[in-house]
Amino acid sequence: MVDEFLEDLDFAAAEPLERFEAAGTEGLVEAMRYSLLAGGKRIRPVLCLATCQGLGRDPAEILPTAAALELIHTYSLIHDDLPAMDDDDLRRGRPTCHRAFGEDAAILAGDALFAEAIRLVAERQPGNAEARVAIIAEIAAASGVNGMVGGQFLDLRDHGRASADALRQVHLLKTGRLIAAAVRCALLYARPEPHVDAALKAFAHELGLLFQIVDDILDVAGDEDALGKSVGADERRGKVTYASFYGLARARELASESHGRATQLLLAVPGPTEDLAALTELVFARQN
Repeated sequence: MVDEFLEDLDFAAAEPLERFEAAGTEGLVEAMRYSLLAGGKRIRPVLCLATCQGLGRDPAEILPTAAALELIHTYSLIHDDLPAMDDDDLRRGRPTCHRAFGEDAAILAGDALFAEAIRLVAERQPGNAEARVAIIAEIAAASGVNGMVGGQFLDLRDHGRASADALRQVHLLKTGRLIAAAVRCALLYARPEPHVDAALKAFAHELGLLFQIVDDILDVAGDEDALGKSVGADERRGKVTYASFYGLARARELASESHGRATQLLLAVPGPTEDLAALTELVFARQN
């Protein structure tokens, strides 16, 4: 569902005059689609759809929001790969966006994906205006200073080296906040009972932490062919991670503990949570 929806996005304006005025931007759209359609696990949009389903709603109802989350995630990857950030040459087994299109086009492609994500929710998300505004506010908050971008800033400033709590803070913002937003957007749309809302928010918080711990483990012990990028990049850059801070063995224990907490939290959700449980297993056991 997600891949088909993303494939159909052309980012063109609805009005003929606006399309005419945007002539010549095809190269920008090509750079956007190059990264957006490069594959990947689509964990954030699938998490959003699965949460909606677990709340007894048709997941197709929230597909525009789910796709918007993937646009945001893709923009973050494009910018993270830039020379001023992580300076990576490969992403998902092929040249990163700035290697394929140049740094200028890559920066603009990331900027445009963020804007198009907001437009996607505003124009195509079913439901009332109140729900759409709440979803847009959630996505913006999860992406900004108190979320993904703030976490990236702290990571670049090596904030996580200070303590275990500081390391957890970096990752909860940088990675966990947008993963949590995938669940929270579905909650804003479906409006479940307070105890279900609380359980799913706690689950999403734990799943985001689990994702980052496993990511750090894979950067040390992963297979390059499976990952589609070189391993050991964090160590070469001197970045503190769960694996470097705690050691690989303890990091694996922490992942197992986080997985257990996330699985337990799902038991408090009364709806069909099989897909959420399967997604938790995927995050825990993934090799790429």
